Amino acid sequence: MRRTSRKKRSTLANRAIAASAALILGGGGLVAVNVYASAGEGPSGSSPPTRTQNAGRQLSTIDCPEAVNGLPEVPDEARGEVDRELAAMDTQITDAYRQFADRKEQIARDPGLAENAVLGPLRSKRTASLDRIGIAIGRAGERPAGLESLAGCSLRADDSRGGNGGGRGDGNGGRGDGGGQDDGQGQDGGQGEDPGGQDPGQGQDPGQGEDPGQDQGQGGNGPVAADFVDIQSVQPNVDRPRQRRGASRGTFTTDCGRNENGKFNPDNVIVAPGVSNGAHHMHDYIGNQANDAFASDDDLANGATTCRNQGDRSTYYWPVLRLQNGQDENDVDADGGGRDQNVGEIQTPSQVTLKFVGSPVGRVTAMPRFLRIITGDAKAFTNGDANANASWSCTGFEDRQLTDKYPICPEGSQVVRTFAFQNCWDGQNTDSANHRAHVAFAQENGRCPNGFRAVPQLVQRIVYDVPPGPGFAVDSFPEQLHKPITDHGDFINVFDDRLMNKLVRCINDGRRCR
Repeated sequence: MRRTSRKKRSTLANRAIAASAALILGGGGLVAVNVYASAGEGPSGSSPPTRTQNAGRQLSTIDCPEAVNGLPEVPDEARGEVDRELAAMDTQITDAYRQFADRKEQIARDPGLAENAVLGPLRSKRTASLDRIGIAIGRAGERPAGLESLAGCSLRADDSRGGNGGGRGDGNGGRGDGGGQDDGQGQDGGQGEDPGGQDPGQGQDPGQGEDPGQDQGQGGNGPVAADFVDIQSVQPNVDRPRQRRGASRGTFTTDCGRNENGKFNPDNVIVAPGVSNGAHHMHDYIGNQANDAFASDDDLANGATTCRNQGDRSTYYWPVLRLQNGQDENDVDADGGGRDQNVGEIQTPSQVTLKFVGSPVGRVTAMPRFLRIITGDAKAFTNGDANANASWSCTGFEDRQLTDKYPICPEGSQVVRTFAFQNCWDGQNTDSANHRAHVAFAQENGRCPNGFRAVPQLVQRIVYDVPPGPGFAVDSFPEQLHKPITDHGDFINVFDDRLMNKLVRCINDGRRCR
């Protein structure tokens, strides 16, 4: 496969901005909030948009409730079957989106066609999957009631905006209180996107400026021009994290390469174990080379690693970034690639930094081996931004961070993606039914929520040398339209005990180690 290198403040702390501050300033200690620490990937069951709400808009995608958010705690015995059904529901949406995209012009002329040809069949398939999920949970405990309420889906418009702001109004890194100034849009950056299809912010017509309904990108399903902003138009918005007495100020950096060997697959062993193409988009992998949908903990423990220190067999993965330049990759006819509307030339990062940092209020404790962490939300465009947690910037401008816009970098500057992973652990579980509840972000005061303990925080910085201007995008689920807010990262800790203990000592002692 060919690869080339080349908000106003809200009441919530922006994790991605804090991560960038830690990288820029070279310190540990990140203060953040996990709004939905026990609730999966954001709000579910939102009301479908009304005909009035969508009047005058070009409907762009399919919006379904995130089923995992409506489930009770899933018994361990049922998790495998439930995960497979949830993955099947993702495939159902992917297939329905393909039907919608193929008939978009017909649906615009005859809205009834959407119900008969797309939404009705999708609802029936989701109902059957939810019924099987209920049966699986019922075998091990009490069968949950009301799952059928999660079956409904609707069509929605792309609520991206023109102008030079972030998608939630100000271009200053999404939800965070990173100290950004209003860039002149005058919108409240804390409003968020309504997953039900209503206009975010103050009800501004999304048709102003660039028409967000216009198909752009080589795949024909995004991104649109309004998804990009000139980084030089964004005001600085990164604050130095405040560290208190007793903070663990050290860092530990592990070098695992840039995926120079080209390990890609569209699996996700955390969210969809045992399911091929569970992600419906291609991932870059560095570190552990045994990672695919079927990898067990034993497979990972015995897998080869690209990490310089062989004691780190962890797996680090994220959606690939592609140039929308008309060049096909070898996956143009493959799952996760062209079959899932992810096309264009995959870019090998010019630099990847994997740094573990400490707590701003105290010492950290070791991560358990095989701890699984997802940061960000691959479905944030339709789910809403509660768990969105990727940050976009440019080299030389990393005091300016974006969460829901791609940056347009000036000549000589490179695109930067930053992820700050959850830094609190429940002390018991290496995973949870929604793959989020066992970890959390520190609260605004820097302390972990009750019942959680501070662990080293992985901060990931990925740099790309791409041509200046629009024309690139991350892979996504097809219905997520390659929005930058859907960016996300995945991590499985496979440090051996000796190296993990060294990592913790370095951070707690205030040293910088590799």
